[in-house]
Amino acid sequence: MALIEARGLTKEFKIFNRREGVLGAFKDLFKRDYRPLKAVDNIDFLVEEGEMVGYIGANGAGKSTTIKMLTGILVPTAGWVEVNGYVPYRDREVYTKQIGVVFGQRSQLWWDIAVIESFKLLRRVYDVSREDFRRRLELFDEILELKELLYLPVRKLSLGQRMRCDLAAALLHNPKILFLDEPTIGLDVLAKSKIRDFLKEVNTEYKTTIILTTHDLGDIEALCPRVAIIDKGKMLYDGSVEELYAQWGHDKLEEIVKRIYQGYRPGQQGTRDKGGVGLA
Repeated sequence: MALIEARGLTKEFKIFNRREGVLGAFKDLFKRDYRPLKAVDNIDFLVEEGEMVGYIGANGAGKSTTIKMLTGILVPTAGWVEVNGYVPYRDREVYTKQIGVVFGQRSQLWWDIAVIESFKLLRRVYDVSREDFRRRLELFDEILELKELLYLPVRKLSLGQRMRCDLAAALLHNPKILFLDEPTIGLDVLAKSKIRDFLKEVNTEYKTTIILTTHDLGDIEALCPRVAIIDKGKMLYDGSVEELYAQWGHDKLEEIVKRIYQGYRPGQQGTRDKGGVGLA
């Protein structure tokens, strides 16, 4: 049985069409015009325990909306999703103890207190024993070098330091699944390397399933044997990175993904195929 299973997963938003000018704004007060927008459109998605899956797409493709449905933040408009036996939005109180989440632009650490105090608060929230807490911090420190950061307030940390601490915070309760949304955004080469090494270690040591969304395809190449590509809410490709290379040749992953977005078929170089994406 798959750890994550989604069937026909769909999320539709209503977008407000504003009229131009003062007269248009006055009319909007009395009658508003909306249009539907499918951010995620009928996606099927299966993930087995222990997998590391890269989930990629252009801005507005539907990546973050999918992650928010998988974590229970958003309720699907249609379709069905189950993660580790839970329906995320319905069983959210229990379900959130099974997952870890890191959003690159947001922190779950308290801004004005020392990092270790945030960790201690999270230990109590997730009912982690003192022994497990100590052991995990030791493991995290080996790779992420957290010891020198633990007694600094979060506001004093650089972006790379905060991301290392956020990753540790998300994994203190040993979740079965880790959702990462742009975890290396804005980081230098050394910081990225440390985070990638850490994620490999966590996946190997704890068999943690990792879903990674990122615009940095270097993260995908370094970490994820499997990649899912989404565009305009629809799944374009879901399979192994090796199979992508086998179909398209050993070009840079960035170039392969760009051709998929543009509708080329494997082997094409010049003309665009208007019939579809062409990944059989």
